[in-house]
Amino acid sequence: MEHHVYFWLNEDKKNPEDRAAFEGGLKALFEIKEVAGGTWATPAPTAVRPVTENTWDYALSVKFDSLADHDVYQAHPDHDVFVDSFKSWWSRVQVMDLQEAN
Repeated sequence: MEHHVYFWLNEDKKNPEDRAAFEGGLKALFEIKEVAGGTWATPAPTAVRPVTENTWDYALSVKFDSLADHDVYQAHPDHDVFVDSFKSWWSRVQVMDLQEAN
């Protein structure tokens, strides 16, 4: 399965120093043992279209081998450190989890 999270940062956190700290926090999530892969990113500079949502600041895509691994990740202390460290930094967060259709 894949766990996708979109973050809209507060305006006062959109500076180079805070962005670097946030990116470090995102990178640290990939060190959790149950994470099978993934990436973090910023919006691509694609053409504006009615169906395109690109107002977010960061996206996180984390892959897991199983739903059980995802559940361990959600309760992992390092995940809690990320959330506790940065939850006041975002004005909005949106989670979209994917399961492969076979």
